[in-house]
Amino acid sequence: MTAAGSREPLGEGRGRREPVVGGSRPLDGRRALVTGGASGIGRACARRLGDLGATLVVADRDAEGAAAVAAEVGGETWVVDLADPRAVQEVDPDVDVLVNNAGFQHVAPLPTFPPETFHEIIAVMLEAPFLLCRAVLPHMYERGWGRIVHVSSVHGLRASPFKSAYVAAKHGLEGLSKVVALEGAARGVTSNTVCPAYVRTPLVEGQIAAQARLHGVSEEEVVANVLLEASAIKRLVEPAEVAAMVGYLCSPEAGFITGASMVIDGGWTAR
Repeated sequence: MTAAGSREPLGEGRGRREPVVGGSRPLDGRRALVTGGASGIGRACARRLGDLGATLVVADRDAEGAAAVAAEVGGETWVVDLADPRAVQEVDPDVDVLVNNAGFQHVAPLPTFPPETFHEIIAVMLEAPFLLCRAVLPHMYERGWGRIVHVSSVHGLRASPFKSAYVAAKHGLEGLSKVVALEGAARGVTSNTVCPAYVRTPLVEGQIAAQARLHGVSEEEVVANVLLEASAIKRLVEPAEVAAMVGYLCSPEAGFITGASMVIDGGWTAR
């Protein structure tokens, strides 16, 4: 992890343009910051927002991965350790769209869950989103427009054993999003969460291996009997499906949606 944030301009798109209302690129002229943008859901969100016209800032501690995505979308990188509050507060607040996506997982029973890991997960997945919202909201208020989307999880609405830190962080993120929605409503700012079930990402692949070790079963059995047990649709969510919902929440058509939790769970929470 890096001790502080650093920015590296890449490609085109550094200049700000006035937003274009309507059309196929409704985020033209908007600047979007995506955390955890080097891979998985974050990469898919960067691509989707870029397709909608936004200028991207790809934030991640993986400098090489962030640079690759930024080059692809014509944006820039912000190499940052979100577990370090001082580094997070170095963010450039000139942001119109904020996607709080970064996160990681640790699976262990409560009696053996490492306190330092619990603290780090909360720092990355709850404290950093708070600090980023706190930094960018004044700019959004000044312009009278802003979109904040937090990539939460079904675990922001439901609990599972052995995931105390992740579940706690996602539940907290749901509450934070609603407070931002209430405070920003009169200022043209919306705040929502997207709550997918298990998404086909490196994070989930790590969870599968961890659950297999914990339960003493094969990884195939974990997918079928643990990850997809509660889902009516028996497959993983694709990152592009989550990114499509994020893109919609940032569009003009979603201007009346705020304080909502948009569930993409294959029927998990319908039970």
